[in-house]
Amino acid sequence: MRDKQIGYVLAVACDHRIPAYNSSLRADVIAAGVPAQSWQVLSAGAGAKGPRLYAWAWITIADPDDYQWLLIRRNMTTGELAFYRCGSPTRTTLAELVRVAGTRWTVEECFQAAKDQIGLDQYQVRGWTGWHRFITLAMLALAVLTVMAAKSRPATPADPRTDTHIALTIAEVRRLFNALVTIVTGDAAKTLRASLWRRKVQATARRSHYQRRLAAG
Repeated sequence: MRDKQIGYVLAVACDHRIPAYNSSLRADVIAAGVPAQSWQVLSAGAGAKGPRLYAWAWITIADPDDYQWLLIRRNMTTGELAFYRCGSPTRTTLAELVRVAGTRWTVEECFQAAKDQIGLDQYQVRGWTGWHRFITLAMLALAVLTVMAAKSRPATPADPRTDTHIALTIAEVRRLFNALVTIVTGDAAKTLRASLWRRKVQATARRSHYQRRLAAG
């Protein structure tokens, strides 16, 4: 991922060679030598089940004035490691690198929403023109749903640990649009009550996940 302030945070494989000691070492070999006290627990952003907490460590991989690092993420449950090659035009902090690394989930969630909600992956490629039209219309539909969901949210975001209903999601907006506009079926008031009930149940589940995640952290 690129960031105007940071420069870049690039995910690399465990066997990626890192300049070290006038030679180069694999990223996982370097990680094995990180002292226990060098790991810090930080959130990579808010997730559906609470803050995405991981243990992080960073190691300078070039001259300190060059501001290049190996960023290491460790899953606090499984111990699985992930590695990032990072660079910045100016001095930065570990928390900033973690923030940029966490934005990768936003991109993945966007692709997943496009597949689940508007069928981005349900085309049959037989020609450039057809593929281009399908992708363009699909992304336009996703943009419309995204804007509708964003406009329905309150100006001040609710605290996920205390809110009683989650905000309208892209999936819920699509469901309501289909039920109330595209394919009108049943009672509109009943449809809206069902939507409110779903969002209430989802908010309750999210509060429980947050409480458990924060207690574990």
